[in-house]
Amino acid sequence: MSDDTKQTAWPHLRPAANADAAQIREMVFDVLIEYGLQPDPECIDADLNDIEQSYIHPGGTFLVLEMPDGRIIGACGLYPVDEHTCELRKMYLRRNWRGKGHGRRMMEHALTEARQRRFTRMTLETASVLTEAIELYRRFGFERYEPAHLCRRCDQAYQRRL
Repeated sequence: MSDDTKQTAWPHLRPAANADAAQIREMVFDVLIEYGLQPDPECIDADLNDIEQSYIHPGGTFLVLEMPDGRIIGACGLYPVDEHTCELRKMYLRRNWRGKGHGRRMMEHALTEARQRRFTRMTLETASVLTEAIELYRRFGFERYEPAHLCRRCDQAYQRRL
């Protein structure tokens, strides 16, 4: 059993702050590398350098799934695209915590947050190698669509009405 799964306490979901940025980057980059995707701290992942400016100040949110000992094992952000649409970004979960309902919990919370902020549509971009995530998105009613632009790490986009 790895150190990640020895902890039996349930992780809690809370809003992130810039003080969490280093741990969030490490977790996100570890998951990207696990799937053969390249972290891009200067471009695609630059939003993780200042979470408050990138997500909270524009009217979005960023959540972390944190263990009682302070380790961050998951994260997801909502970025406002316009007054009606938000984008789900940086939804990642460490390997040892997948398949235990945590992704579902983060998604339910993200959808609730989006509705409370009066968004009527949520979009997301993903890479086809992130099969577990895509399965989760589909279970939550996301449907594939063709956006005008995709970030270079992603090859699929999904959307759903709220």
